[in-house]
Amino acid sequence: AGGFSLPPFDSLNLALHVGDDPHAVARNRARVRQALPAEPCWLQQVHGVRVAHLGANARGGEADAAVTRTRATVCTVMVADCLPLLLCDRAGTVVACAHAGWRGLSAGVVEATLHAMDCATDQVLAYLGPAIGAHAFEVGGDVRQAFAAAHAQDTDCFRDKAPGRDAQPRWWADLAELVRRRLQRAGVQYIHGGDCCTFHDRTRFYSHRRDGRTGRHAAFIWLN
Repeated sequence: AGGFSLPPFDSLNLALHVGDDPHAVARNRARVRQALPAEPCWLQQVHGVRVAHLGANARGGEADAAVTRTRATVCTVMVADCLPLLLCDRAGTVVACAHAGWRGLSAGVVEATLHAMDCATDQVLAYLGPAIGAHAFEVGGDVRQAFAAAHAQDTDCFRDKAPGRDAQPRWWADLAELVRRRLQRAGVQYIHGGDCCTFHDRTRFYSHRRDGRTGRHAAFIWLN
């Protein structure tokens, strides 16, 4: 809320790649910038596992995660159903963010980000930002199989749904729980958030699954 974009991007859309007026996006980013210590390092997200290592005056480039040990360097990811994961260590020496959609998650973006932080995982704090919820994220058998192939027990993060029009099995996927399990397996003990559904909270969040053509919100993290 509080931006300059017109429907269907109303109002604080931060993405330039969704068809919104670039001048409105620039004004939206300028408004957000007022609350940040520096210009965010915007990433070109591709649902992969590359982690950008950010220093002073860094540019993110093509990546789906970012990590920094530099003060006032703002790591950010944009989402509209995928899960934004924010990470830091308890000592406050490193922060990171990751764009966790099902493709990046199953490919290992969480593990890659933790590795890039280069600290003991039992000292990591994790926050799961707003994402599509377990009662809205409909997927096919290919998605379920992608996770089952790595960890068979993760099949219980998928609930049966009535078959689609093509008569193929469909499932409700719990994206936040899948992220939690990846974190826990890596040794992360302090995990928070994961209880805001972008699909059902129309007043606060964009949702690509719900609206199709829509904007993007962002999650930010930095070291003071």
